Amino acid sequence: MQCTSYKGARKVSLRHSLLASSMLLAFCASGAALAKNNNSGPVVTTTDGKVQGFTKNGVETFLGIPYAAPPVGELRWQPPQPVKRWKGKLDATEFRSNCPQVTGLGAFAGPTSINEDCLYLNVFTTGTPNKIKKKKPVIVWIHGGGNIDGESNDYDGSKLAKGGPNGTPTVVVTMNYRLGLFGTFSHPAINKEGHLWGNYGTLDQQAVLRWVQRNISAFGGDPSRVAVGGQSAGAYDTATHVLSPLSSGLLSRAIFQSSPGFFSVLPSKADALARGKNFATAAGCPTGSGKKAADCLRNLSAARILQLQGTPNADGPFTTGTPFVDGTIIPRTPEKAWTTGRFNKMPVMGGATKDELTFLTGISEYFSGPPQTPMTADQFAAAVSEGAPCAFCTGGTMPAGVANKYKLSAYDNDPMIAYERAVTDPAKCREVHVLQLMAPQVPTYAYDFTYPDAPYYFPKMPGFKPLAAHTIDIQFLFDNWHGGQLGVNLDQETGQPRELNKKETQLSDQLVAAWTNFADTGNPNGSGNSPWPKFAASNNAKYFVQDIPLSTTTVKKFRNEYKCNFWDKHLSY
Repeated sequence: MQCTSYKGARKVSLRHSLLASSMLLAFCASGAALAKNNNSGPVVTTTDGKVQGFTKNGVETFLGIPYAAPPVGELRWQPPQPVKRWKGKLDATEFRSNCPQVTGLGAFAGPTSINEDCLYLNVFTTGTPNKIKKKKPVIVWIHGGGNIDGESNDYDGSKLAKGGPNGTPTVVVTMNYRLGLFGTFSHPAINKEGHLWGNYGTLDQQAVLRWVQRNISAFGGDPSRVAVGGQSAGAYDTATHVLSPLSSGLLSRAIFQSSPGFFSVLPSKADALARGKNFATAAGCPTGSGKKAADCLRNLSAARILQLQGTPNADGPFTTGTPFVDGTIIPRTPEKAWTTGRFNKMPVMGGATKDELTFLTGISEYFSGPPQTPMTADQFAAAVSEGAPCAFCTGGTMPAGVANKYKLSAYDNDPMIAYERAVTDPAKCREVHVLQLMAPQVPTYAYDFTYPDAPYYFPKMPGFKPLAAHTIDIQFLFDNWHGGQLGVNLDQETGQPRELNKKETQLSDQLVAAWTNFADTGNPNGSGNSPWPKFAASNNAKYFVQDIPLSTTTVKKFRNEYKCNFWDKHLSY
C-alpha cells in the first residue's frame, strides 16, 4: 500500500501490521483532505468542492481527485456512488492508491495493493479558464494491464496537455478503476440486487466521463470534444464505451491503441457467471442468490480475493480478463455491433505495434529464472503445433499449417522471434478486419507502429529482442513512461538506461500532435488528409506507419506482411 508523491518528495510504505495499515490509510486520507500548507498552487472549483494542485513546467496538475465514493463494504460490487462534497480546498498534489491487484505482467506491474479506496482521477492542463480564451479538447486516458493490474501514476500527461511543439493543447484526464474480480464479477446474489452489475470497472470509467461532463470546463476543457483512449486493456475498455448505450454522449472520439484486433471478441454473460460461481465456491461462499451469499462475498478481505484471483506471475481461472457482454452495460458482441452499425458513432483512430507479442515472450522469460532462459527450438515447435494455445484463433488453438508458415529458417533460427510473429500476425489481421468494418460507418484512421529501437523497460535477457513491442509506444505520448515501479527503460542493444534520443523525440512530437489534433477535430492531421490518410474498406486504403521517418503503406502490403490470407480463415470474431 502506498501514498506516493508525483513530485518525488516522499513515499510512504507501511506493511507490517494492521495498525500500520490503519495509520497509512489515515495518512493518505489526510493527504487528500484540506490543503493547509499549499497556498501557491492553482485552485479549481468542482461540483464536489475546491481542489488545489501544483504547477510544473507550465502544466497545472491536479492529482488524486475522488470521482466516486470508496467502493468498500456494502459498496463492493455496486455501481460507483457519488462523492460526499467537501469543504475547503482538497489537496490534489499526490497520486492516490492504485486499485487492488496481485498479478504483474513481467516488469509491467502495479504495485500490488489491497486498498479498495482507489477511485481517483488526475487532471493535466495548461490553463484554467481565467488564463485562456478558448476551451481545449479533452483526452481521457484509460491505463492498460489486462484489466487485472496497472495504475494511472506512471502516466505523466504533461506533453499531451501542452500538445508538444506541433499539436493542440489539451486537458488530459487519467484514472484508476476497479480491476480483476473487483472490476468484473458476476454472481446470482449480487446480480439480483436491482442495480447495474458485472462490469464495475466499465461503470467506474463512465463515472469519470460524467465527472468530465460536469467539471472539465473548470479546468479549461470542452466537454463537447472528449476523446477517450487507452492502450491494451485500455483499448478494450475504450471499445466498451463505443459499444455501450450508457456511454452515449459522454465521448466524441475514440482511440484504440494496441489494438482494435484485441477487442473483436468479449466473454459472454454465461462465462462470467460460471467464473463467479466457481470463485464463490473456492471462497467458501454459497453460489445461490440469497443475501447470505452476498454478505459472505462482501465480507471477504481484499487479500483473500486476490489470493484466489491469482499469483504475482499468473492470473487465475475466475476472472474474465476483460469486460463481458452483460446485455445492458455492454448489450452485444463487438462483431455484431460493427456489422450491424449498432454502436456510438464517432471518429476512431486505432492500430498496434509491429511486434506486439514480444511482450508475452518477454514476460515468459522474465519469470523463467533466475537465471532467465529464452525459448528453445523444441519449445517453439510445441507452441506452433496444431492445438497449441492461440488467443486470436478459432477455438483458442493453433490451426494446422502454422509451423510451415513460420519456419525457423525464415527468422534467423530465432525461436522467440519466429513465435512472436506466429502469435502477433493473427492479432494484426483481426485489427485490419475490425477497422475495415468501421471505416464505411465513421471517420477512421489506422496506424502501424514499426519503429524497432526505442528503449524498453524489461531487463536485458538472453535472446530477448523487444523490437516494436507491446507498450513500447506509450513513452512517445507520456513522458518517461516505464511500465510501473519495477520498470527502467533500457537501450535494446546495450541494456543501459536511457531516455528517448533526438530522433525519437521528434517521432514523439509527431505522435503527440496526431493524438491531440484528433482530440480537437476528429482528424489526426487537424484538417486535410496528410500525412495521415483517412482509412477505407479497400486493399488500396492506407495505414499510417509510425517509424523514423514516417510513411504510409497500403492494406494490401499490410496483409501480405502479416500473412492475413492464411490467418483470415482461422480467426475468431
